[in-house]
Amino acid sequence: MLKKICFLFLLVLTFSETGEGLAQPVRVRKTGIHIGVMPSGKWDAITDVPGVMVGHKTMIRGKEIRTGVTAILPHGGNVFQEKVPAAVYIGNGFGKMTGISQIRELGNIETPVILTNTLSVPVAAGFLLDYVLADPANRNVRSVNPVVGETNDGYLNDIRGRYVKKKDVLEAVRIARSGKVQEGAVGAGTGTVCFGFKGGIGTASRVIPQEYGGYTVGVLVQTNFGGNLRIAGVPVGEKLGKYYLHDVLAASPDGSCMIVVATNAPLDSRNLYRLAKRAMLGLGNTGGISSNGSGDYVIAFSTDQKVRMPYRDTSLYRNLKVLRNDRMSPLFMAVIEATEEAILNSLFMARSMTGYRGHKVEALPVKKILQIMREYKAVQ
Repeated sequence: MLKKICFLFLLVLTFSETGEGLAQPVRVRKTGIHIGVMPSGKWDAITDVPGVMVGHKTMIRGKEIRTGVTAILPHGGNVFQEKVPAAVYIGNGFGKMTGISQIRELGNIETPVILTNTLSVPVAAGFLLDYVLADPANRNVRSVNPVVGETNDGYLNDIRGRYVKKKDVLEAVRIARSGKVQEGAVGAGTGTVCFGFKGGIGTASRVIPQEYGGYTVGVLVQTNFGGNLRIAGVPVGEKLGKYYLHDVLAASPDGSCMIVVATNAPLDSRNLYRLAKRAMLGLGNTGGISSNGSGDYVIAFSTDQKVRMPYRDTSLYRNLKVLRNDRMSPLFMAVIEATEEAILNSLFMARSMTGYRGHKVEALPVKKILQIMREYKAVQ
């Protein structure tokens, strides 16, 4: 009884009485909603995976600019010289991600992963070329595979203005850090829309039991898609009367979702591909439908030092110790839960925003949602 009284007291302190949701954005688990059964890492973020760093450049200027850049670094060293095994899974291919074919062919990534808006992909790719070639250790390098993902923020942002410059991408990389990750309308999620509400950047992590290796799986998402919002299985979108096909004027479900998965489990590209596929189940759990006009890409990589791929390696064979196929299921469960929670965090942490041509997108009405969740006994 005392726990319930304390929880209700916290809700009174946390939520505004305007009916518009939060006085301050709050992560989904802070509301008493728990996704899945596995424990999270310290930060409940992709940065719980050792070595991974995240940086944002948020661009909000005047009435027209609502965009930005998010950089994910697999480790703090020279990624070109110490490549990490990787894979890409495409849920739906209406997107402009660069670097896919080489990742699939060679099974690694050799640059930081950059997320931005659709028309800024070439600028971000150009920066990555400059970034790698400028490193003295790479002075003899003549080929670089830049990895850049995107979603289209053209409703809130004057995307045709192409305001993202190389210096903005540099800033996101320069300030990348481990630890707590900013979420909501920041970085590449500044101008995005999800399920008709303000979307953005979200992240989460899961730690698998020690008897299965004790590895961490971390996920970061850039959400800009639609469908029928579900939270912990509760049909929230239906209850709010805001979901695809509920009437002839329903908003399009088209958009995109970039999902970046990191783990310290020793995986090769083949099992990273299997892991990436399962992230789409997490997207499906939130009600996303991966529509015809959606670019849904999952990039998965391992940070384990024993499976890295040195640029200069003269040995004839690679002697790897990687996780067995029948040890993958805990990781599959982890990535599904972390993806689902990351997507919800991107919504719960975003504020309402007005942008290009006066377009306005409201934040998720968290106060109403919690009322619905309590009806379903889905709040702890």
